Amino acid sequence: MNRVPDDAENAHSSSVESCPSLRDVHSINPAQLMARIESYEGREKKGISDVRRTFCLFVTFDLLFVTLLWIIELNVKGGIETTLEKEVLQYDYSSSYFDIFLLAVFRFKVLILAYAMCRLRHWWAIAFTTAVTSAFLLAKVIISQLFSQGAFGYVLPIISFILAWIETWFLDFKVLPQEAEEENSKLLLFPSVTAVGYIQLHTTWQKNASFSYSRTLKSCGKIIHMDC
Repeated sequence: MNRVPDDAENAHSSSVESCPSLRDVHSINPAQLMARIESYEGREKKGISDVRRTFCLFVTFDLLFVTLLWIIELNVKGGIETTLEKEVLQYDYSSSYFDIFLLAVFRFKVLILAYAMCRLRHWWAIAFTTAVTSAFLLAKVIISQLFSQGAFGYVLPIISFILAWIETWFLDFKVLPQEAEEENSKLLLFPSVTAVGYIQLHTTWQKNASFSYSRTLKSCGKIIHMDC
């Protein structure tokens, strides 16, 4: 007969224990909490995280560095205009470096569109660009005659290959995990914000109640004094 009341008492005690105690709530530092909230609000106003901005800067560096090496290669071969006409207008897969430059432009456009403009939080875009870059460079090194053209036959393919894989590593091991950790910290911050709001509301109510009670006592004292 006493099993139902006991179950009710156990449920009530478990629910009470699951709620944060007033001591735990008061242990939260409101100043530190508000500082963290302001930092999250500042990141939201920026629209893009610092680590993602660094990744976009590295993608831009990839394009500029490959372009610089290609321009140096054009100048070394006997003049930019003559070599540019030969490599672009008279394109030959086995001897031209123009396709490696276009490959860097392809990586730049896809990655900036995916991770800067669309703010994608998945690795499929970087996996696609890295797979295309790796396959193209391996085929070009095997089929073409780049190694017979001096040092640039080694430098441009190797640099493009290394930069593509550095971008993949940086996004997969730095950008996405750090942004996920910041998002989880932001979600865990909401119960603390609620607790601090409860503390402030409770403190304000106590101050107002004590103030009104003191005013009531003063008024009653004045009335009693006038009656006497």
